[in-house]
Amino acid sequence: MHHTLVPSDRVEHVCVFGRDGAKLGSIERLMLDKVSGTVAYAIIRTGGVLSTHHHYPVKWTALHFDPVRQAFEAEVTLEDLRAGPSEFDGDAFDWGDRSQSYTHPNYWAV
Repeated sequence: MHHTLVPSDRVEHVCVFGRDGAKLGSIERLMLDKVSGTVAYAIIRTGGVLSTHHHYPVKWTALHFDPVRQAFEAEVTLEDLRAGPSEFDGDAFDWGDRSQSYTHPNYWAV
């Protein structure tokens, strides 16, 4: 039997590719809205083994699962991600604070 539900731990660490086909990174975590119970956005972790990792929020609705690749595709590029909010490894960043609006349509909206 095939269904569309998946446990969150099977989504974490799955690769994400941008609209240009380049690998952006992987899903680090999902941010859930406690009131509605829906996924608000995913945190995409970018960077390589020896580089600094950045963490970027992308609206969950901007990600589409590709069953052939077993990966997600996003309507953003790495340059798009760099134009929005981010966190470096170890930084304190309140991912629940959506008070600041960003211009790219695939970031959260206030």
